[in-house]
Amino acid sequence: MRSPLLSLAGAAALALLVAGCQSIPQNIDTANDDGHAVMGLDYRDFQNTANSLVQSLLSSGALRKPGGGQYVMASSTIVNDTMQRIDTDQLMVKIRESMMASGQVVMTSAVGVGDATDKMVYQARELRNSDEFNQSTVLQKGTLVAPELSIAGKIIQRDIRYERNKTQVEYYFQLMVTDLTKGLVLWQKEDVIGKRGSSKSVSW
Repeated sequence: MRSPLLSLAGAAALALLVAGCQSIPQNIDTANDDGHAVMGLDYRDFQNTANSLVQSLLSSGALRKPGGGQYVMASSTIVNDTMQRIDTDQLMVKIRESMMASGQVVMTSAVGVGDATDKMVYQARELRNSDEFNQSTVLQKGTLVAPELSIAGKIIQRDIRYERNKTQVEYYFQLMVTDLTKGLVLWQKEDVIGKRGSSKSVSW
């Protein structure tokens, strides 16, 4: 006759095995993900909104430089005015990537906000006073190219009571391009993402 203790141990082991199988992580096909939407912002929202805003900018003609050539653009601030902890640098990376892929602008990493700058640009120039380096190979003064345009934005969240047990959350993505020489806004656009669900769902 099987011992009750052994039977209990076997049942516990089986339960752990089943639970382990059910919790195996799955990779997401980010290009064709049809998973359920969430009240908060996920990667699909960032990808779709960044693509929409950039395509609007590229097709607007605002980046056509008089006389031809490419503008030099710097990344400014994207303000997070939501209840979520959003890495706005991550959104700016997607925007810069699309901007450079278009060939209409050149992004600078010498001037910018957050992760848009490369510290090595200035560290390399500090070698001018070092006797350990061949000074003919050190970067000289006056070689950096100043930005002509900047791109900045803001994300705003608005929660609206839709029905008794439902809430509508609206996210406003705003982006604008400024001519740094004149301080004039060359282009600006706002995209809205709306989500509606149970009032018990959280958006953060």
